[in-house]
Amino acid sequence: MKKKGQDKKGFYSFCEFPSEKKQKTLKNRNRLYRFSPDGFSWNGIKSEAYKNKGDDWQRIIRHNIIGVHGETTRFHLRYFEIAPGGNSSFETHKHEHVVVCIRGRGKVRLNRRTVELKYLDVLYIAPETPHQLLNPFEEPFGFFCIVNARRDRPKPVKKLKT
Repeated sequence: MKKKGQDKKGFYSFCEFPSEKKQKTLKNRNRLYRFSPDGFSWNGIKSEAYKNKGDDWQRIIRHNIIGVHGETTRFHLRYFEIAPGGNSSFETHKHEHVVVCIRGRGKVRLNRRTVELKYLDVLYIAPETPHQLLNPFEEPFGFFCIVNARRDRPKPVKKLKT
């Protein structure tokens, strides 16, 4: 059954969980979002909750930089920041990710394996790979995440015994 925000193949065009608010569509045009190091943010880009619902994540925010402001890209560029002690959901889906660490360092759980990401490390996460991003360190862990504009909804993965 098709849900709100899905196309006929079951893909979402915005975030992992569709926003309840209608997205304002702007004309596809050139835009510059200036970086502001004070708040580690971009002028004109709002900080949002990581997801609308769920209790399997904590201390993480999202900035949708490219892909939801009227652009016609086939990808979305988002910036996530995980505060010390925080983590994303442990999930899997059919789409792939490219993760680029740009602040601090963090860990990524890939099924039963864990890798550490440091400044400017790039990680490709293949489709159907259970994954979770974590920050066990004392400074914020910030990363760009590039995904397909059309993507499926994440499926939670039960905790695996290591």
